[in-house]
Amino acid sequence: MVALTADRNTPLKSGDLRAGLVGASTKIFKGAIVMRNAAGYLIKGATATGSFGVGIAQTAADNSAGANGALSVNWRPGVAYLANLAGDPCLVTDIGAKCWIADDQTVAKTNGTGTRSPAGIIEDVDANGVWVRFDEALNRAY
Repeated sequence: MVALTADRNTPLKSGDLRAGLVGASTKIFKGAIVMRNAAGYLIKGATATGSFGVGIAQTAADNSAGANGALSVNWRPGVAYLANLAGDPCLVTDIGAKCWIADDQTVAKTNGTGTRSPAGIIEDVDANGVWVRFDEALNRAY
């Protein structure tokens, strides 16, 4: 393309609600951690490698019997409050560090000796849980 010589109506994605294609044999509950697998499809948070946390499901999607991309799910990036894995908890001293997905509602301090995918960045920690920043681009770069 060449540089503009007149005004252009450039399409934008506004807001933070996203939609994406769900992976095969996947059931995502509303409120669950959503991660993108290596093939580019959205799956529920789980102890697995090769994926990245992207956000929290805003709708449920039951693609248990479907192929990759047969359904879509709405999800949001941002900061979400999640459970803290008792055996590998995120601590106040970990604020600003990456945390890792243990299941579809739980994060952990470490990658579980290379068995977990990154969730996002720890924003805050209290006695009941962890605030995690989900931003796929940041998650992949950090």
